[in-house]
Amino acid sequence: MSVVFPAYNEEKNIDAAISDFLKTGVVDELIVVDNNSTDRTAAIAKQKGAKVVKEEKQGYGFALRAGIKVATGDLVILAEPDGTFEGKDILRLLPYSKNFDLVLGTRTNKKFIKRGANMGFLLRWGNILMAKLLQTLFAIPKITDCGCTLRLIRKRLLKKIIPKFTVGGAHFLPEMIILANQNSASIVEIPVNYRPRIGTSKITGNLAKATKVGLAMFFLILEYRLQLK
Repeated sequence: MSVVFPAYNEEKNIDAAISDFLKTGVVDELIVVDNNSTDRTAAIAKQKGAKVVKEEKQGYGFALRAGIKVATGDLVILAEPDGTFEGKDILRLLPYSKNFDLVLGTRTNKKFIKRGANMGFLLRWGNILMAKLLQTLFAIPKITDCGCTLRLIRKRLLKKIIPKFTVGGAHFLPEMIILANQNSASIVEIPVNYRPRIGTSKITGNLAKATKVGLAMFFLILEYRLQLK
């Protein structure tokens, strides 16, 4: 199993995040993609034994794509090193890998949203509505969050869709779902814990940023749907 962390100035929590995921005992390879950090993110990650990959194209999607390309595990986990996800939750995803090619986490179940997490009313319902749009337009099994980073994907599926990735920004995650669906992948979604972030979010730290990402996802979904006609 490989775990991929996209990282831009995450020195405040990168040490703890690596330890948290490695202590599960099921991670064989942890990849930190340094996306032009100006702090000690890369140095700390190397000290902790992670494989550090440099990605100079700035963007969340570019970072994840760089990590995916070098991952050697039969199973690849995408996550974030900012404290929002718990390493133990990959053990929630793992059993489903026997029957599904793509196991998505969802952050919209209220029981799993921790106090102080960046998942208020607007952001939560925005994620749900965007997921339902994706679900309806592409006949995907029930999903409630198309923007959750924490997910498991089989390497055999990744090999098929890696050449088809086009997004380098924060709306990369729904593109992965669409491409997986177009390749007849079996998809399931399960709730995962969502905690307060360590540091400031670069993607949904305020309403303006969240709205921009939401619109990018919306137009991406429509663009792919129109291509089917």
